[in-house]
Amino acid sequence: MLNILKLAARNLRRYKRRTFLTSMLISLGVVAVLLFISVSGSFKGMMVGQITDSMLGHIQIHKKGYLASIDSLPLNRNLTAKQINKIKQILAKEEAVESYSMRIKLGAMFSNFSETTNIRLNAVLPSQEMKTAPLLTERIIDGQKDGLIKQGEILVPELLAKGLKVKVGDGIVLIANNKDGSVNGQNFMVRGILEGISGPGGRDGMIHLEDAKALLRIDGAEVSEVAIRLKDIDQLPEVFSRLKSQFESILNKQDKPVFEVHTWEKLSPFFNIAKMIDLMTFFIKIMLVAIVLVSIMNVMIMAVYERINEIGTISAMGTLPSKILGLFITEGFLLGILGTSIGTAISLVAINMMNISQISFDFGRQKGLMLSPSIGANDVISVVLVVIGIAVLASLQPAYKAAKMDPIEALRHV
Repeated sequence: MLNILKLAARNLRRYKRRTFLTSMLISLGVVAVLLFISVSGSFKGMMVGQITDSMLGHIQIHKKGYLASIDSLPLNRNLTAKQINKIKQILAKEEAVESYSMRIKLGAMFSNFSETTNIRLNAVLPSQEMKTAPLLTERIIDGQKDGLIKQGEILVPELLAKGLKVKVGDGIVLIANNKDGSVNGQNFMVRGILEGISGPGGRDGMIHLEDAKALLRIDGAEVSEVAIRLKDIDQLPEVFSRLKSQFESILNKQDKPVFEVHTWEKLSPFFNIAKMIDLMTFFIKIMLVAIVLVSIMNVMIMAVYERINEIGTISAMGTLPSKILGLFITEGFLLGILGTSIGTAISLVAINMMNISQISFDFGRQKGLMLSPSIGANDVISVVLVVIGIAVLASLQPAYKAAKMDPIEALRHV
């Protein structure tokens, strides 16, 4: 085996130009894939961070059936005090949870005393919400950001503020029906204008949780959802699996689940964009496979054609077909090793240079977001192994042809 390896390496050195061009083609494919994975992964991670850290959280817990009717914001599917305590007990034992926020979601009529429209509201406790959605304050495009919100104040969505010509400091009134059907109204002062990144039509505003309870005449503890932030989003699949198992095993008197648990992926349409990025990455990998396959196969077919006399000579000397087969496969393997080594080195240098250059982009109203491309060892190893595997596979047909060649006919070839 060692002799075959030495002979294959020598053959590659004999045909320097062909070896160089082939290894460069392989390197180009590796660089394209690794750079795309690192840049798209950075953009995807930043986009997911903006969505989860400014409004959704990583995981949300609702009463069973709430999500199916969330468009109507049903108050009769709110979590009760007993259910909230159960949620707190389970989350307290989960070390991966960094924080959680209790929210009441409601619909109301919004009036500036001359015009009226509908509004969707998230009622929160500021201390909890700022820990669970740390980027939320960056969505406040006008008004005071410190402390997020106080009782008697409201954050108005930008679309609604423009339509009704509402400014920071203005007084408004909210009118809402509670779950029993009675109507109540309450005055608020506009604390800030909120960027319309969430909710249908960008109509999601925010008030204090205690104000929502007063507006809806809620006595005691009652919330629509519990939003959870994890210490590390990479732990999302395993943490979600554990929480889902624990919560959905809790049954009511009818032996039906009390809770439902969902990740941000189920709750946000932006997940479709993330899936598109993953799909593009997959197709880029397919292109890499095609480049490597065509390059290696072309080189090995030409190598067999140019070395027919050589193959006939070593075959006539008693070299077994399996040895000839192994020789050409080893040459393909070495070409894969050489191309991936060069490509990986270039990619890592390029990724480091992009981080030093501090490339920035805008996402919505977020300006100057820094692109931080990076790539994990698993991605590098998987790409390298795929390329080397394809290089070996592409060598099989030419190698088989060389191994089956008749030595007499080969020696007659001019």
